[in-house]
Amino acid sequence: MTRTLLAVALAFVVSMPAYADVTIKATGTGKGLGMSGTTTSTTYIKGLKMRTETVMGSKTHTTIFDVENQKMYLFDSKKKEADVWDMAAFSQEISSAISAEGMQTSIKPNGQTKSIAGQNTDGYDMEIVVPATVGGMSVTIMLAGTTWIAKGAPGTADYAAFYNGAAEKGWIFTDPRAAQGSPGQAKAMAEMYREFAKLGGVPYESQIDIKPQGEGMLAGIMARMGGVSTTTTTESVDTAALVDELFQPPADYELKQRQ
Repeated sequence: MTRTLLAVALAFVVSMPAYADVTIKATGTGKGLGMSGTTTSTTYIKGLKMRTETVMGSKTHTTIFDVENQKMYLFDSKKKEADVWDMAAFSQEISSAISAEGMQTSIKPNGQTKSIAGQNTDGYDMEIVVPATVGGMSVTIMLAGTTWIAKGAPGTADYAAFYNGAAEKGWIFTDPRAAQGSPGQAKAMAEMYREFAKLGGVPYESQIDIKPQGEGMLAGIMARMGGVSTTTTTESVDTAALVDELFQPPADYELKQRQ
């Protein structure tokens, strides 16, 4: 679970003009939960569907997020299997563990600018606080960091459309098995993507720290484990058309329903 959680955090591939398909390539570094690593990632967006391929070490993590049909597919290429999650039901499960009234979100321009991969970007400081309940115990997840936004960059409209559509349905973008153990962290990441969708551009670089806070036994255990820190940089954005088959499990894969 910890390896999956770190891989998803590192796969924080911030893809973000008329609507067209989008392919985003990024690199990332990160550490946390007793692990560290680097990744290369490719994200594909077509309407309300997204596919991510994240390479960490010798393993490739492939996930399809089908918001339109409320399904998430996680591939095991060695076994030719795909876990299938009903996200309508799972989103309700995650929401029951989150205190919506206690959530706080802030993303503000910091007045800084820099050029990244040929794009002029503006700096934003962000902070997201998510109170959660795990096993009957309370913990607060704090997500904080800085992101650099290329306003009006290629893929902006598609990024916003996808993440706004996902937010309306309460989606998270973490392996559901990891999210069950850390619902606050999964929700904080989802809120971050939703805030990015409002900014009208592509985040070309982001440094994120996620830390648990609070009182009680669970908070103490999580604090000793430490948080997660990631830095992700978008290398390229392409708006060439993508085939529909890219957003479906291969025909020879066995589909396993999960809950």
